[in-house]
Amino acid sequence: MMLGILLQAGEMPLDPGIELPFVGDPLLLVGGVILLVIAVLILIKLKDLIVKVIINSVLGVIVWGIVVFVLKIQLDFWISLLLSALFGLAGIGVLLVLFFLGITI
Repeated sequence: MMLGILLQAGEMPLDPGIELPFVGDPLLLVGGVILLVIAVLILIKLKDLIVKVIINSVLGVIVWGIVVFVLKIQLDFWISLLLSALFGLAGIGVLLVLFFLGITI
């Protein structure tokens, strides 16, 4: 069961003839890594755990909105929104790195 879910996560839901414009773009990889570093710095600098979680989640949703609606990167709407809300900047950073590698979730 779990293997089937993992195999489905790596499959491209789009027509194989369609090229995704940002796959393989090094700026996308750099942006994802920068978001991961910013998430770690936020967690180190802030003292209260609740404030850390709330700020990280809010920033994750804001960056998700910019990535999806402004940069027009084609991420699955609900899954990417949920991951960015739960894991914040680190979640959207991982999604961008996976998208760079051509893996869509």
